[in-house]
Amino acid sequence: MAASVCLFPGTFDPITNGHIDIVNRAVYLFDKLVIGIGVNTNKQTMFTTEQRMAHIHEIFKGNSKIEAVFYEGLTINFARDIGARTILRGIRTTTDLEYERAIADMNRVIAPEIETFFLTSSAQFATVSSTLIRDLIRYKHPIDHFVHPVIVSDLEKK
Repeated sequence: MAASVCLFPGTFDPITNGHIDIVNRAVYLFDKLVIGIGVNTNKQTMFTTEQRMAHIHEIFKGNSKIEAVFYEGLTINFARDIGARTILRGIRTTTDLEYERAIADMNRVIAPEIETFFLTSSAQFATVSSTLIRDLIRYKHPIDHFVHPVIVSDLEKK
């Protein structure tokens, strides 16, 4: 039987404790979980691709089932390229669900062999988003509660 590969796509700018929670809860459902760091032309990133990749590698360095890869283009095409049969999406709110469902429905038409798997966030992370974290960083507010110490340490070096 072929290994089950799952893609967890996002910009991860920065990866939050909510993202980490989703990965840690989902990794046991698949043989391999690929964290796909995608380019979103609608977002201006704060961290470089290399920094985001380094953060993810450091956070998950002890788990051989998790890998991080940078990609450009449509997520569904990247999922096909890496042999993923599942795309994982974290859901915080009903607004997230509506947005993600529309994408999942479109993806199902494009690639019916790839299923989208929604995992709701844990309650303590339901309001945490990378966008809000970037705002806190811009205004020099502590972010220790919301991100892994690797990211806090990286910011302190700057």
